[in-house]
Amino acid sequence: MKTVVITGSARGLGFCMSKFFREYDYNVVLSDLKEENLIKAKESLERIDSMGKVEYKVCNVSKLDDIKNLMEFSIEKFDTIDIWINNAGVNQPQKAVWELTESEINTIIDVDLKGTIYGSKVAMEEMKKNHKGAIYNVEGYGSNDAHMLGLNMYGTSKRAVTYFTESLAQEADTENTGVIVGKLSPGIMITNFTTHSLVNDSIELSEKTKKVYNILGDTPETVGKFLVDSMVKNQKNNVKINWLTNSKAFVRFLTAGFNKRDFFRDEPKLLK
Repeated sequence: MKTVVITGSARGLGFCMSKFFREYDYNVVLSDLKEENLIKAKESLERIDSMGKVEYKVCNVSKLDDIKNLMEFSIEKFDTIDIWINNAGVNQPQKAVWELTESEINTIIDVDLKGTIYGSKVAMEEMKKNHKGAIYNVEGYGSNDAHMLGLNMYGTSKRAVTYFTESLAQEADTENTGVIVGKLSPGIMITNFTTHSLVNDSIELSEKTKKVYNILGDTPETVGKFLVDSMVKNQKNNVKINWLTNSKAFVRFLTAGFNKRDFFRDEPKLLK
């Protein structure tokens, strides 16, 4: 039985990926900040028919000791880890960088960048012992050098995640670790993450932004299935699993007049 560990998996994309790994009969280790959310997520996953088991561990990815504890817990429960996904992340308030507080800057960098680095470090240390396994890091806005007011620090973190992941993949090859390292590019997902920053502070999206999101966006269920299907099949190092390709985005804009979608019409249901 294979095992996957996913950070930030009590809801959103992380939770949806967990559901689809369950369908592949993987053992799943959930992790997030709040135990009550993890309990609900575990109960929901256990309703899915699967040969795998579900466990959870509270984890703050910005703390290396928490990441180490998550790994030790996972090994204790399931012996080995086959896939480790650094998914945990926070969005930033819609402010220019000089308007951000020291605390806001630190939180974005600590969770979105350092959390990915810590998770990759700990996962690699464990996986190379067995000369097998896969580490996937989640890209985001800024990974492709895009720029937008109010996403400076988030984009900076995600651009760094891309560089870091590519470098880690190269190191994994050079050192003959036997470990696959890859990037997950989920595109635009309409979730609570899209409309809230840091500690649930609401983000007021402009009508123009909502229009673009309605054209290019998808639910985490749609994206999660694609990513999991791709990870389960992948055998290549330094791969990029990309949902919203340029050709797909082009077709979406071409057909936007015919395919009317409004993710924000039923926002409370969508973002729960």
